[in-house]
Amino acid sequence: MKAIRIHSLGGPEVLQLEDVPEPAPKEGEAVVRVEAAGVNFIDVYFRTGLYKGPALPFTLGQEAAGTVAAVGSGVADVAVGDRVAYAGVHGAYAELAAVPAARLVKLPAGVSTRQGAAAMLQGMTAHYLACSTYSLKEGDACLIHAAAGGVGQLLCQVAKLRGARVLGTVSTEEKAQLAREAGADEIIRYDQQDFAAEVKRLTGGHGVQVVYDGVGRATFDKGLDSLARRGMMVLFGQASGPVPPFDPSLLNTKGSLYLTRPSLGHYIATAEELQRRAEDVLGWIAEGKLKIRIGLELPLAQAAEAHRALEGRRTTGKVLLIP
Repeated sequence: MKAIRIHSLGGPEVLQLEDVPEPAPKEGEAVVRVEAAGVNFIDVYFRTGLYKGPALPFTLGQEAAGTVAAVGSGVADVAVGDRVAYAGVHGAYAELAAVPAARLVKLPAGVSTRQGAAAMLQGMTAHYLACSTYSLKEGDACLIHAAAGGVGQLLCQVAKLRGARVLGTVSTEEKAQLAREAGADEIIRYDQQDFAAEVKRLTGGHGVQVVYDGVGRATFDKGLDSLARRGMMVLFGQASGPVPPFDPSLLNTKGSLYLTRPSLGHYIATAEELQRRAEDVLGWIAEGKLKIRIGLELPLAQAAEAHRALEGRRTTGKVLLIP
């Protein structure tokens, strides 16, 4: 079978399409015939070594959907032929992937495998951010950076489902329109405006209850200035680079602020929590309450181009690789 492997850490050029043996399911595993694999910034972090991955060489990718092709002993919750999706398991950039059966979620009727692959990582990220890390409620205001991105569009929609007022930052008019369609109440062009000053203006000087920041270095400092008293900075990514060290007393100076650096893995650590979050997200899609925008589909062999597009900020919505 074909898979994208990396033998050394580095730029997109290290992504190589190779022939590898087909996986056989071990006890508790299922083999999924991948119909679509999600491309995410966490893949870039593993490719470059910012996050420590498996021993080299390894197959990249942490999110996919497809059909169960085989099951190992002890597997009872899924069967051959089931349509499933998963996130958080290495090896998705491939035609076949062996996955712990406990990490698989069945796709409901009305949700395609492409939607499933596009929804798992980013959809559950939006879910835990808006429903758990800072549980948005009616009357809250939130600032969402990169509001036209894959997570950003979903987070805007989930925030609106929870009754919050959404302020979104974008860099182009095209992205502004996408953020509006996703439910953003106010659009801030950070390439043209001081977003912290604009947040304060739009909130009557109060600031927002929470900032959802997946950008990192470029937005962090002014994000703190955008928060209301006792507001929360949720730093869930670092697309522009890691935030430099800073004195925690700054959080006191700026209003007894809270800072957290969450990741999806800690919010789907148990099978029960995984199923609950995935069922919410996939259910919203099936009901038409949550819309998935797939911005780019490329053949598996073009994984390097998918990474270049993602890192070059040339994508809006989800990026998928199709084996």
